[in-house]
Amino acid sequence: MGKIDGKAVVMGVVFGIIWASAFTSARVIVQYAPPLYALTIRFVISGLIAVVIARAMGQSWALTRRQWGAVVVFGLCQNALYLGLNFVAMQTIEASLASIIASTMPLLVALSTWALLGERLRPLGVAGLLAGMIGVALIMGARLQGEVDLFGVLLCVISVISLTVATLMMRGASSGGNFLMIVGLQMFVGAAALAVPAMALETLAVQWSWQLVVAFAYTVIFPGVVATLIWFLLVDRIGATPAAVFHFLTPFFGVSIAALLLGEPLGSLDIVGVLIITGGILAVQLSKQKA
Repeated sequence: MGKIDGKAVVMGVVFGIIWASAFTSARVIVQYAPPLYALTIRFVISGLIAVVIARAMGQSWALTRRQWGAVVVFGLCQNALYLGLNFVAMQTIEASLASIIASTMPLLVALSTWALLGERLRPLGVAGLLAGMIGVALIMGARLQGEVDLFGVLLCVISVISLTVATLMMRGASSGGNFLMIVGLQMFVGAAALAVPAMALETLAVQWSWQLVVAFAYTVIFPGVVATLIWFLLVDRIGATPAAVFHFLTPFFGVSIAALLLGEPLGSLDIVGVLIITGGILAVQLSKQKA
């Protein structure tokens, strides 16, 4: 575990861009294919790619009991619950709104560690939490005045709580090497968890288009394998708390990519709210840094 150096900054920014872009590609996918089936297939393909490459690199799936437990929890919380609920929600809500809700994860992590684990928050961290809440209130107040699917919003809220749990479990999953193998194995956990509700609730009907093919291929390779691997390596390089700083990029890049590629409208309150949330996340994470 070390300080944030130039390589860590590049890794963090690349992760932030790819992570934020996943909302746009997911929004495209669910317009043409059933979300749970699409996500299950994505996990299987991403998992196979990761495991095959990991084995070729000499990585082992002989993990410790703690690692296996963390991989299962991470696979269930991030892949099955967080991404599964987000994919379902984005059938009816915009990618930008989903990314904004998801971007509150570092704020929820800070709140959880303070309330449940007794971790002290410096004044800067408290100010960041308050700013984040104000930013979310501004955006949600503006959005709720229009036509917003409240059930989709609720699914996104539940999903970000699941991601918070996964993030709190990250340290156990990232220790001991075998990073790419761990990425692949937690993909299989997600696929297994989503296969049953997919078969029970959905019909496998796909409207084939080049947009679907491009979005699905991108999602499998970049958010599916590359971003997750970068995140594990970044946590191992500088630690979970410093790495979480880079989540402050998610709201800005999330709404920007959705506006650029999908033409989603951005109101003035959206922009102000995103800037406030971004500043709040950065303040919270910086307050945790050692001098």
